[in-house]
Amino acid sequence: MLDYRKTDLTKENLKEMYYTMLLARKLDERMWLLNRAGKLPFVISCQGQEATQVGTGFALDKEQDILSPYYRDLALVTHFGITPLETMLSAFAKEGDIQSGGKQMPGHFSKKENNILTQGSTVTTQVLHAVGAAYKFKLDDEKRVALTTLGEGSTSQGDFHEGLNFAGVHKLPFICLVENNDYAISVPKNLQYAAEKLSDRALGYGIHGEQVGGNDPIAVYSAVKRARERAVNGEGSSLIEALSIRLTAHSSDDDDSYREKEEREENKSRDCLISFKNYLIENEVADEEWFSSQEADIKQIVTDATKKAEKAPYPKAEDALLNVYEEVQHG
Repeated sequence: MLDYRKTDLTKENLKEMYYTMLLARKLDERMWLLNRAGKLPFVISCQGQEATQVGTGFALDKEQDILSPYYRDLALVTHFGITPLETMLSAFAKEGDIQSGGKQMPGHFSKKENNILTQGSTVTTQVLHAVGAAYKFKLDDEKRVALTTLGEGSTSQGDFHEGLNFAGVHKLPFICLVENNDYAISVPKNLQYAAEKLSDRALGYGIHGEQVGGNDPIAVYSAVKRARERAVNGEGSSLIEALSIRLTAHSSDDDDSYREKEEREENKSRDCLISFKNYLIENEVADEEWFSSQEADIKQIVTDATKKAEKAPYPKAEDALLNVYEEVQHG
């Protein structure tokens, strides 16, 4: 793991990073259990990718930068300001869901006041949304960055190529983060692309490309921070590939028997929460008492959010038509 002393991160920053990673993990695990209990219809997990997402989030300016996430970005959007209660209201499809009013499947993150763009259901369209925002920033000479995320499978979509080509041509303040967890649902990466590194594709777009270990939040932070600095200084876009792992199946509806048992077990030993906790202990950033207190606090937060969301009313039937059709005034 990268030595935090080689960055501008403080010990308090590292503890905040771990806290966010743990909060996202516990929210994710709770939703997974609720799904198995028949209380939630669908869950798509970020377990195993928290280090990549939190390292990325900490490198951005939450007050200025725009986030265009993909469905597995619970830790990233939690850092940007989506609360545990808002996550649970969306998961239960209850009234008060800020993302769609209870109409959209979970994982479609959106929160305007926290600079999180509304996500489309069509895979990879979020790349074009972020490129569009970055184009606006350049035209208006704003010192802001648009970041999008996607899995390595989405890099086979035309939206990815068109978006990065446009960003390269116009030298936009744009960062594309590929969270490479080795599988596009059931398709392994060797059947998804032939390049040794996805980040090598950056050369064809005329932008910066970099591969980083996604289980190391400090290394990801450093790579994204450098990309942001290049972007706001007019040096163009970046394609960052973070090598991560997916601890769960693709979704709650997926049977991931296409992965060998040995592979799944090996991934557990590479869990970023375990390795980052060990790093913090070894570097005297935090002790076991601190970790225990965080576990207890987060457990209570997740339980409270779950209970409130479960008790919340469902949207009214007529609300299904809200924000769908334009209301035309006659007369």
